[in-house]
Amino acid sequence: MLKRMFSASAFIVTLGLPFAAHATEGALGRPISGTGVQADAGIVPPEPDWFVNLAEIYYDGSIGSSRSVPIGGKTTLGLDGKVSFTLATLLKVWDTGPGPWNFASSFTLPYAWTSASATLGIGNRAAGLNQDASGLFDLTFAPIIAGYHFSKTEHIAFSLNIWAPTGKYDPNSIANVSLNNWTFIPTVAYTKLVPSIGMEFDATAGVQFYTRNSATDYQNASLFTLDLMALKRFGNGVGVGLIVGTVQQIGNDSGPTADKLNGFRGYDWAVGPIVTYDTKIGGKTPLSMTLRWVPTVSSKNRLSSTSTVMATATVAF
Repeated sequence: MLKRMFSASAFIVTLGLPFAAHATEGALGRPISGTGVQADAGIVPPEPDWFVNLAEIYYDGSIGSSRSVPIGGKTTLGLDGKVSFTLATLLKVWDTGPGPWNFASSFTLPYAWTSASATLGIGNRAAGLNQDASGLFDLTFAPIIAGYHFSKTEHIAFSLNIWAPTGKYDPNSIANVSLNNWTFIPTVAYTKLVPSIGMEFDATAGVQFYTRNSATDYQNASLFTLDLMALKRFGNGVGVGLIVGTVQQIGNDSGPTADKLNGFRGYDWAVGPIVTYDTKIGGKTPLSMTLRWVPTVSSKNRLSSTSTVMATATVAF
């Protein structure tokens, strides 16, 4: 089973978007529920190799005008956000020899297009605002990914993903291609294979720690993320499954704007299907592809979306 195509999920699962469905500044953040788990999530291959992963995510979410949303050091009446997010990730599996432990490292170059619209309260009147932004998003890297093989059918992986505030950020804009903070995300991923019935069970959990946004004095609270997947594989390389994901805010946001909104604490849940396909290019080069739709089914103080779509392709070379 370890010879099967590695999905590179050990590093891609904790990546996220500038418009994500959780209660932080702008109701934004890095994780999107349901996008943080992949097939073979807990497997770091025992053989040294290079992997390239391309991921595309489209997200269209909103918070109703009855809710105040903190953004750019001020509050808006509701928020609508759209994003097209492209991730190109390079992962290196290191030659660690025989044994139950294997190690890898990764680097991701993200590009984002975002569009946001909201209503600002100015004195006794309200003014609509629409803005777009595009460009390189915050860079992310995982200096160490450690995988442990309990057996040929049970695996676990530990990783630390780090986001650097390298994208362009304007504190006066409601659409940005950066969150203007460092984010540290320790993550654990688990995979259980049941070859006798062609089933696979994957889980990914992490905690996201944010530094303060120095431009707005806004401190995002830590977030707990959990994504679960059950996948049925068929002999022709096709797999179909179901994903359940959630983001739960740990504590309240803080800062002048957050304090006015009582900490703007929130959560969300998403549920949806996934389809996978594993093949080989020219009969030699492994290729793994996935497509999922994970709409929001419940949320508070987060952008809620029925249009969350994610597609990935991974090649080993």
